[in-house]
Amino acid sequence: MSLVITGATGHLGRLVVEALLARGTAAADIVATGRSTDKLADFAAQGVTVAELDYTKPETVSAVVKPGDTLLLVSSSAVGERVAQHTNVINAAKDAGVARIVYTSAPAATTSALVLAPEHKATEEALVASGVPFTILRNGWYTENYAGEIEKGRDNGAIVASVGDGRVSSASRKDYAEAAAVVVAGEGYEGKVFELSGDVAWNFDDLAAAIAGIVGKDVVYTRLTPDEHAAMLTSFGLDEGTVGFVVGLDGNIRDGLLGVTSGELATLIGRPTTPLAEGLAA
Repeated sequence: MSLVITGATGHLGRLVVEALLARGTAAADIVATGRSTDKLADFAAQGVTVAELDYTKPETVSAVVKPGDTLLLVSSSAVGERVAQHTNVINAAKDAGVARIVYTSAPAATTSALVLAPEHKATEEALVASGVPFTILRNGWYTENYAGEIEKGRDNGAIVASVGDGRVSSASRKDYAEAAAVVVAGEGYEGKVFELSGDVAWNFDDLAAAIAGIVGKDVVYTRLTPDEHAAMLTSFGLDEGTVGFVVGLDGNIRDGLLGVTSGELATLIGRPTTPLAEGLAA
């Protein structure tokens, strides 16, 4: 019986494999998968089984998953194609006799107005309908999503957004990966849905202050209206769809959809989540 980790060539999946190894899971019990096994050579050198697994090719799932395995389905980065890709994996894993699927979803996916929620909602519904035992990890925002703001702060002394006074309860990707490792390797999590988030909900003044500490100069948060934000992004040459997505996401933050602090992430990993400034500095 193996722990099959999808997307192990990506940021989160790679960290999950590392967390499993660090927590004492035998390398021989882990199967690290991705579209390119060349990117998994370092894991293979440690005794981890590596294999190709492509969400668009169900036969690659069937070739990897064995009866009794636990599968971590890391959500696809292909926005707009996720439901089809995830359903491919779920159905193929079910046919292969998977014992449980752990899925990385989005905050309050089945009820939230978050612009990213619909594909996750549909995936959760497909997972429930499959009849396969499951655990859902509704990952909140990653602190690393704001790494790009560091250079903006360094260059311009400012970060700009239309989030108003909205708050974000982010945690480092490593925190979420450790939680996934706990659940994938553990028992008693069948049928559970976890709302995962950082311990502290920070606002963009806090973000500016954290960046200022990193770059060694004053950084301020400049508040834009949604219309001002859209006009600025359009002036940068972004297409209408991208502009709408970015401004819509800032609106979600403004409305408080990413500011919930459930405490469940810290409980799973047995320690406080990584503070904003520390996560950005890393």
